[in-house]
Amino acid sequence: MTDEGGGSPADPLAPPLDGVTVLDLTRVLSGPFATLVLADLGARIWKVEHPDGGDETRLIQPSRHGESHYFMALNRNKASLAVDLKAARGRDLVLDLARRADVVVENFRPGVAGRLGLGYEEVRAANPGVVYCSISAFGQSGPDSSQAAFDVAVQALSGIMRITGEPGGRPLRAGIPVADLSAGMAAGTGILAGLVAKGRTGHGRHVDVSMLDAMVSMLVYYADRYFMTGEEPARIGNGHLSVVPYGLYPAADGDLVIATLSERYWDPLCRALGRPDLADDPRLTTNADRVEHREEVNAAVSEALSRRPLEHWRRILGEADIPHAPVLSIGETLDHRQVHARGMVRSYEHPLLGPSRGLGPMVHFADCEPPEAVAAPLLGQHTAAVLSEVLGLSDGTIDALARDGVIACGPAEPSARPEPSPGADDDRPGTPVRHRR
Repeated sequence: MTDEGGGSPADPLAPPLDGVTVLDLTRVLSGPFATLVLADLGARIWKVEHPDGGDETRLIQPSRHGESHYFMALNRNKASLAVDLKAARGRDLVLDLARRADVVVENFRPGVAGRLGLGYEEVRAANPGVVYCSISAFGQSGPDSSQAAFDVAVQALSGIMRITGEPGGRPLRAGIPVADLSAGMAAGTGILAGLVAKGRTGHGRHVDVSMLDAMVSMLVYYADRYFMTGEEPARIGNGHLSVVPYGLYPAADGDLVIATLSERYWDPLCRALGRPDLADDPRLTTNADRVEHREEVNAAVSEALSRRPLEHWRRILGEADIPHAPVLSIGETLDHRQVHARGMVRSYEHPLLGPSRGLGPMVHFADCEPPEAVAAPLLGQHTAAVLSEVLGLSDGTIDALARDGVIACGPAEPSARPEPSPGADDDRPGTPVRHRR
């Protein structure tokens, strides 16, 4: 691994990817989410952005003091270098950084990185052991590889949108951008596998991740159901094609989900609902029987639950060990005791916004703490430091590159955040930071 890591890779209590350096050429969502996963595992991330505005998500509203919620969510624990990849000197700087990186990640349309001189072949020539990951809508091969697509289009093509929604209703996209996020997780998995293979063989790998591939892989048993029967699965709302009772049911003061994915839950559920007659009904003995009588079972469960409030059912169903949960709002989820106990909400100091909160890492290790939460960087905040410390460039050279527009250097120590203007802040378009050192 690289020598510039923040700690010793041999330290058994260090985060797993401590000492691993990632050159991040990605923007928007799928790529930044992949490198965010690596950052949360301890990798050092050099995020390269265009000097004129940076990652497009820096301008997505709402924002405060020009800092977008979207960018902040995806780019914590990263360093920002503002470099123009279309300038020959900028390309050379980034290629020089690639020589010193363990991993390079890009999510351009296939062929673009190569035209910039930063494709897999060019980077591998400079760094034969590199793990290079390309993320795109349709992958690096196939008849549609050159086409552009965003999350909702890939959701539509994957078949998943067709099976999402209420019976008789129109198809729905998922509430979160699952195509982008699943591609990011697939990229993280592929990169980690590439690093393991590199450790074993000494050879780098080219990881090819497609958003469509990632989504199709999530069809899992829906795909095998189709292979087995030839039948198209119908939209079933919050229910389950093969399990009853399963889904969303109304309590007296809110919604509750119940999932009886095992036969052992049916009898305890009936008795907890005050309906032991359902458990004794020979027509409903097995899950297959209950699927056949889906509407009758769901109506009986709904009627019983609607008599009492959520708090009553949470206690009763909890005592009976029935899998269940209330349907929470985002705010309620972020305030949930289990979410806080797991460190999924973390506090940090943002250079412009002051004390802030963000999400924590999705993966935990029993023998080490996750990396300290660090705010998403200002545009070009680390350009000068990385070029000086890693590439050995002098202050004069860095200043000349900045004057020529090849790079931009944000403030390494940003000044105190400005006082908010009443009513004006959250609605203003974000303004990229363009300060010189």
